[in-house]
Amino acid sequence: MIFRQATLDDAESIANLHTNSWRQTYRGIMSDAYLDGDIFLERKNTWIERFSHPATNQHVIIAEENHELIGFVCIFGGDDQKFGSLIDNLHVTKALKGKGIGKKLLQQAALWIQETYQDNKMYLWVYELNTNARQVYEKLGAVNYEMEQKENPDGTFATTFRYIWTDLSPFLHGL
Repeated sequence: MIFRQATLDDAESIANLHTNSWRQTYRGIMSDAYLDGDIFLERKNTWIERFSHPATNQHVIIAEENHELIGFVCIFGGDDQKFGSLIDNLHVTKALKGKGIGKKLLQQAALWIQETYQDNKMYLWVYELNTNARQVYEKLGAVNYEMEQKENPDGTFATTFRYIWTDLSPFLHGL
């Protein structure tokens, strides 16, 4: 497995993984009509836009195996003065979940945050009903800091939790 910075050339592959991940994970969180619709085009346009006009603090890392995308993480460094850098997306191919790829992507994100922002904090938002992800984050040392109702891309609302890491050193030293 190799990790590298994503580019515009990766937008379609990232959009495909992003779409599949949402469809597999967010049933009951987002509407079936939305998930069964053409969200691939929406995700593709989002990623093309993100790569064509990146925020100055945006960094996307992909994991590849045999030149195939198997996971990615999108970070917005120094996003919040209190909570640090935002992990905006973290997705792994369904067939490879549970193999430590997400943990390795978070480790790569932590390394980038430490090097680029000299920050020791990161956070993400996770749906209340995404219990598998919540368990993984807690196992990796994240703390459920707060709850908030957020509007989903399909216009529905869902309960989300802000998970925070206030010490990235376990990631930096191999967890």
